[in-house]
Amino acid sequence: MNNADFDQVNDYKDDAMNNSISTLDTTNRTLMLTLTALFAAVLAAASWISVPLPFTPVPINLGTLAVTLTGALLGRKYGPLSVLIYILLGAVGVPVFAGFTGGLSHIVGPTGGYIAGYLTSSFICGFLIDQFYSSDKTSSNLILIAAAAFLGTASCYIIGTIWFMHLTGNDLAASLGMCVIPFLPGDALKIAAAAAIVPPLKNALAKLSYGHDA
Repeated sequence: MNNADFDQVNDYKDDAMNNSISTLDTTNRTLMLTLTALFAAVLAAASWISVPLPFTPVPINLGTLAVTLTGALLGRKYGPLSVLIYILLGAVGVPVFAGFTGGLSHIVGPTGGYIAGYLTSSFICGFLIDQFYSSDKTSSNLILIAAAAFLGTASCYIIGTIWFMHLTGNDLAASLGMCVIPFLPGDALKIAAAAAIVPPLKNALAKLSYGHDA
């Protein structure tokens, strides 16, 4: 076999490898877009599971847990995109918000900042998990997920509370008493749940994406 034949064989191998990589990228992109739509539906379902409280317009629901899972599992790119789809659906009237409600008034109203805060929360969770998560570091992953969930939830509270204060005229203490402090015990449980749920789900998604054990 002469040099020209070797070059031809190498070119064939390169083309085959490039085609395989392109096919894998397309498959993974399709999977991620499918999961993006799916998690928007999961966020809606989590928001429907709500308990209204008599002293605040903010209900107890599983929305923040769903946002944490969305960011942690879909990453900093597709996680916020999934949340954005959820918000846009609600904005045009699809009943995806708490209490099977929808409409732009929920976003521009007093509690709309907490819905908008879902975007930053999912990005923070996705960014931290993308950067520091390692499938072979179980204990440190739990700490990482808990920290990401905490910081993401905190960002949601900061944005939401500032917006709530702006529209209602309540001071910081009153706003925290209505919209943050009553929810902290439940948030602690959601953070613990996220730390337990995310690793096995990430492993399952890795198998779907790459066809081997994570």
